[in-house]
Amino acid sequence: MSSQPHESGAVKAAETMFDVITGIRELDGARVTELADELGLAKSTVHRHLTTLERNHYVVKEGVEYHLGLRFLGLGEYTRERNPVYPLARTLVDQIAAETEERALFMVEEHGLAVYLYRGLGSHAVRTNSRVGTRRHLHTIAGGKAILAHLPAERVDQIVEEWGLPADTPETITQRRDLETELDRVRERGVAFNREECIVGLKAVAAPVLGPDGEIMGALSVSGPAHRMKGEWFESEIPDLLLGSTNELELNLEYAN
Repeated sequence: MSSQPHESGAVKAAETMFDVITGIRELDGARVTELADELGLAKSTVHRHLTTLERNHYVVKEGVEYHLGLRFLGLGEYTRERNPVYPLARTLVDQIAAETEERALFMVEEHGLAVYLYRGLGSHAVRTNSRVGTRRHLHTIAGGKAILAHLPAERVDQIVEEWGLPADTPETITQRRDLETELDRVRERGVAFNREECIVGLKAVAAPVLGPDGEIMGALSVSGPAHRMKGEWFESEIPDLLLGSTNELELNLEYAN
């Protein structure tokens, strides 16, 4: 279940600990045997890690299942509050979600992946498995492409070399030349589109958020079912709304201090 290969110099026991934590999250709670089978580890190894985590209040045992503990909540909120855009983006995301009645997101890039930092749900928002903290490959989503389009070329090269261009759906871009063409379009239009490239039946629009020096700070996006995300609403009205919102956010960033 570990997302990356073991690297020289890394602490194997620590990597196993993080695999256990991730496994509990992905299984939404698990017994020792279930977690050991999922991770391909000995039950004794998993039990030792769970005992350590429980002793330090990072997991709780409910009956025979282990779940992540609330101690992670403080760590997560601390990491989110460190982002300078987050406090300014929250209100805008909620406004966009209310106006479009769809799902709105603010996301950033970390370790070559898109990370959802804040989510707003409109009255007709689709409930997918995406939540705050979800990580996605940048090339598969509108916000990720908006971010990639404004990263230095050498950074894009690093990300593609590390993660590749895996396909989530038949519509996902999987060729580097096609990605470069798409990123050129994003820069020309000022917005990025996701046409069922991450989840079949789901479309999205996103706009980049740039800092005072032109550096990419993140992206705002709106997503919804394909049968609603079409025509002028999808191609023009939502993009205009996002561009106005990112402009407001960028002005607030520039004059925040």
